[in-house]
Amino acid sequence: MKVLGGEKLDRPPIWLMRQAGRYLPEYRELRARAGSFLDLCYRPDFAAEVTLQPIRRFGFDAAILFSDILIIPHALGLKVEFLEGEGPRVETISSADEIGKLHRTLDAAKTGKVYEAIGMIRSQLPDETTLIGFVGAPWTVATYVVAGKGSKDHAETRLFALRDPEGFASLIDRLVDASIEHLSGQIEAGAEVVQIFDSWAGELPPDEFDRWCVRPVVRVIEGVRKRHPDVPVIAFPRGAGPKGGKLASILGVAIGLDTSEDMALMDQSLPKGTPIQGNLDPLVLIAGGEALDRSVDRIVASAGDRPHIFNLGHGIRPETPIAHVERLVERVRGNGRTR
Repeated sequence: MKVLGGEKLDRPPIWLMRQAGRYLPEYRELRARAGSFLDLCYRPDFAAEVTLQPIRRFGFDAAILFSDILIIPHALGLKVEFLEGEGPRVETISSADEIGKLHRTLDAAKTGKVYEAIGMIRSQLPDETTLIGFVGAPWTVATYVVAGKGSKDHAETRLFALRDPEGFASLIDRLVDASIEHLSGQIEAGAEVVQIFDSWAGELPPDEFDRWCVRPVVRVIEGVRKRHPDVPVIAFPRGAGPKGGKLASILGVAIGLDTSEDMALMDQSLPKGTPIQGNLDPLVLIAGGEALDRSVDRIVASAGDRPHIFNLGHGIRPETPIAHVERLVERVRGNGRTR
């Protein structure tokens, strides 16, 4: 919270995207008991337990709610399922005529379970550990809604937007409103910080990036701040590079950097004092050893005088050795660094 308030600390706080996940044996055990992935998300006791597992094991400085960005389309009335080995499948909206499939507001019977989990997590977290809530950015969620699954080039979504920009804007509008509603619900339940994951922001050229990534996220942040003006926001426009600096320039949010971004170059393009988060390569965390030590030291040094939260440049991978995560935490906190 100090870093997000603009303070540079002697050592950066640390948490990892997807820190609650398949690399942990305790997660795999609970996941097997839960049945489906959505059941794991919607059982408040299970979601709370999964969120807390990496905090107990590694003592990270923040916990991030265990949930999924597709809770929003699911709570808006679309069918969502997660197929083993294949990933999510979403009932599609491929034209403006189908936007009526979406409810006007989120189904409280679904989102209420998420908020109940947040209350459980908050009651068990150490006082010094921050709780992060999140949503997927409207553009990223729209790519799943239009294509029905993850897509390499997002051609279906871009073609919808190019052929019928007003119709696509209606879909984005519905997702903006739902994102504000869901983030506000998480904050009211106990989240102290929120992150907006725009995982596919880097796929768009500048004009489309501005219309479908920047402007909708700005509206989400403005909507949240009207209700909760003191809650910090982290924007993670993956792959956007210097374009992502627009969000920081417009609204003063913290910016998460993905693996491909040069922290020193981003330092030149961001407003002075903007907090940054990132950006260790998840593959380096798998490799471990000297490669891990060098990367950690380089990232910490590259942050310079800018407020910095240490994180990965994308989510932790299932094959990551637990011992390497332990070494990472020690290194960031200075216990294993060469003096």
